[in-house]
Amino acid sequence: MTLLIPLYVHPAEDPGAWHRLIGAATRTYAVVLNPASGPGDGPDPAFTAVARALRAAGARLLGYVDTDYGLREHADIAADLRRHQEWYATDGCFLDRVTATRDGLPACRRLVRDLRRLGADPVVLNPGVHPAPGYLRLADLTVTFEGHWSTYVSAFTRPAWAARRPPDRFCHLVYGVPEALVPLAVRTAHERGAGVCGPVTGEPPNPWSELTPALVGAVG
Repeated sequence: MTLLIPLYVHPAEDPGAWHRLIGAATRTYAVVLNPASGPGDGPDPAFTAVARALRAAGARLLGYVDTDYGLREHADIAADLRRHQEWYATDGCFLDRVTATRDGLPACRRLVRDLRRLGADPVVLNPGVHPAPGYLRLADLTVTFEGHWSTYVSAFTRPAWAARRPPDRFCHLVYGVPEALVPLAVRTAHERGAGVCGPVTGEPPNPWSELTPALVGAVG
């Protein structure tokens, strides 16, 4: 079990969280950089510094890119990727708000192919639910649950086809986890077939704005 960490807070606002993350770099699958709901309009020196430190500590970096459920132009998505690569030396990309339906699959396939040609590796898709099975063949990792701990406990379901796929292709991002239950959330993700997880204690509107102290010690 490893961690996918989307830490959506500016390093100047919570430097301690970024220092803890750097210390836990080897236990992460990757760290998602999201300076401004994407790369922003120009390089941010604070993010440049933490990106450099994370890479030196052994972390892979993913640039956050919003696809708006297939509504954004592919050229704009590619431009975001190139900015992340140029400014923060990212390895791959975290494609957020990805379509999950079968009819959206061909466009997503073309998008991922184009991003890989630009050097994105790995590619993580975040539909936030179990998508049509074909999406799993496009990505290195797919987020098949993003939601509140209460929902994860009471209403999570896994389709039969997902149980036949390797756990290292699945990630569960769970927020609103009581801090004492973070280790339980990690174990639950493992039991539900996800080899990568990211449980945090934060709540909406931005649950990913803090790094739960217990999290970095919950995965060995």
